[in-house]
Amino acid sequence: MKHKPFNRAEHVYRNLNPFPSGSPSNRLGLAHWLISPENPLTARVTVNRFWSEVFGVGLVKTAEDFGVMGEAPVNQELLDWLAVDFQQHGWDVKRLFRQMVLSAAYRQSTVTSPAKLQKDPSNRYLSRGPRFRMDAEMVRDHALAAGGLLVRKRGGPSVKPYQPEGVWEPVAMPESNTKRYQRDTGESLYRRSMYTFWKRAAPPASMDIFNAPSRETCSVRRERTNTPLQALATLNDPQLIEAARHLAEAVLLTGKTTSDDWVDQLARRILNRQLRPIEKSIVTSGFELQEAFYRAHPEEATRLIGVGELKAEVSLNSSQLAALTLVANQLMNLDEVLNK
Repeated sequence: MKHKPFNRAEHVYRNLNPFPSGSPSNRLGLAHWLISPENPLTARVTVNRFWSEVFGVGLVKTAEDFGVMGEAPVNQELLDWLAVDFQQHGWDVKRLFRQMVLSAAYRQSTVTSPAKLQKDPSNRYLSRGPRFRMDAEMVRDHALAAGGLLVRKRGGPSVKPYQPEGVWEPVAMPESNTKRYQRDTGESLYRRSMYTFWKRAAPPASMDIFNAPSRETCSVRRERTNTPLQALATLNDPQLIEAARHLAEAVLLTGKTTSDDWVDQLARRILNRQLRPIEKSIVTSGFELQEAFYRAHPEEATRLIGVGELKAEVSLNSSQLAALTLVANQLMNLDEVLNK
């Protein structure tokens, strides 16, 4: 007796939950159907996307496609358990993220071994901790937060932070009300990246460089690249230089008087850890070299600490401030900082 071949498309279709009885035939009824306990798909898709935010890739790699053309889950049992647990605890997103980041899988070291690389080269089975470059918004927001500039106010209109000149004009229509880019001032320069005004034909350059989607089409899963242009952006973007300078000012204003103390405080703010002796020696030596350079070239120090709208603290030694700004900027560009 021959068995009928398994048809995944037919299986998915037949197992969709029925429309809840008593629900209205409108968007409210659709919402009831989506979050019905009999509908496992919504919770599975949701937890998979959140998993990809924490681990770099979802349990289902094709987060945009759970259908017959998508990739099967690398761990079906875990995906099902997370989905059911998520539903049973009131769809509590904060609780779910706490579960993930406190898990043994996430808290592993990223250090690998030849045996792990052979058995799990892409880390799909989490033989080691996840490691991947942060998204565009995270790169910018982390620098602003470390520098003490991030404005955490919620809501409000979109804002226009720093952007290179000439990005909008070449693609603007003559009658467009966004023909020219008028940069904002004040706290609008330091709002979280999610509030950045987005012109679809000319997305923010600092976001575009780090693979942020153009928003011309729906994008569920972002690509990740690592290019020299990204390094040039994190080293030279006025937003990041200003954040580094603001952090350097805060360190110098603590009353500490030695370069060792200043470097220690930078590391705690940016890396959230103490520097190892060999690292500290390199960073401190770098600071001393830069300070000597800026003492001999005060005009260069003035130029560096003048980047950004915020004015530098006039009571501070300009050569020390410029050198510490450069060190802070270098630490912000470390692989450890730009990767999760």
